[in-house]
Amino acid sequence: MLIIDSPSNNAYFNIASEEYLLYKYPKADIFLLYINAPSIIIGKFQNTLAEINLDYVQDQGIKVVRRMSGGGAVYHDLGNLNFSFHTLLGTNDFMDFSTFTQPVVSLLNQMDIPAKLEGRNDLLVEGKKFSGNAKLAKNGKMIQHGTLLIDSHMEVLGDALKVNPLKFIDKAVKSNRARVINLSEYLPENISTLPFKQLLIAEMMKNNPEATMYTLTDEDISGIEKLVADKYATWEWNFGASPNYNFKKALKIPAGFIEVHLDVHKGHIEKAKIFGDFFASKPIEELENILIGEKHDIAHIAQLLEGQDITAYFGKVSVAEVLELFK
Repeated sequence: MLIIDSPSNNAYFNIASEEYLLYKYPKADIFLLYINAPSIIIGKFQNTLAEINLDYVQDQGIKVVRRMSGGGAVYHDLGNLNFSFHTLLGTNDFMDFSTFTQPVVSLLNQMDIPAKLEGRNDLLVEGKKFSGNAKLAKNGKMIQHGTLLIDSHMEVLGDALKVNPLKFIDKAVKSNRARVINLSEYLPENISTLPFKQLLIAEMMKNNPEATMYTLTDEDISGIEKLVADKYATWEWNFGASPNYNFKKALKIPAGFIEVHLDVHKGHIEKAKIFGDFFASKPIEELENILIGEKHDIAHIAQLLEGQDITAYFGKVSVAEVLELFK
């Protein structure tokens, strides 16, 4: 087994490293640990915009990254430790989450913390969740990864993942907002995220005598960074890869009541309808047609609208006001 402690706090890099390692070491057992700066990690089958508070995320500079596995959206920050097991497919039961969460449970139990696996894939202490886990099978291997709330900023977690569920109609996997807790409420004061990471590495070394620490080489880092540039840092992967959805939002502004309905396919607008009691000197259908085929992305739509005489469609209104309809 290779035990890898990521040198980066960049969520693009760390999520990309899971895919890189999957192909670079197709036969090796790997235990990867990483800590991300503030970021939201979206499940593969989720509609990104339906899972995040877009304004808050952009204002706070929080990265949004889609991972390879299914499941729900999770918030990461420097108070959050993430682990990832890679093993040959078929070596373990794919639906068994206990094998690869046991090292965490054992370590906490040794510290007299009553952690246990409950349900399918959650780790809890006294009924409160501190870890969610997800899995995927690819390239002949199985990856199980999980997140551990050590001392995460819960108020940011709540604000970043707060979204209006009425705006989206789709069949994408929705996140289940369970009651969560930081392990810092149970851990000794001197055990923060970094010391806990070292304890978990020691637990893995104790249980796997053949394990060796592996440092990512310059070649590895270059390969991961290429995957970041080509995929994990792109709008196409993180937003455009969302399942198809219908979006609607209504807004009352001085110019009147406006309601937007969008049909979105692979992140691009296929149909657009705009309703309301506003007064327009130009047919609103012209603006609807301008939106067809464009990205459902606020920065991109802002550029489109800046090139139009918006007042001709809605009366006395600003681009910033109209942009709110697409968030």
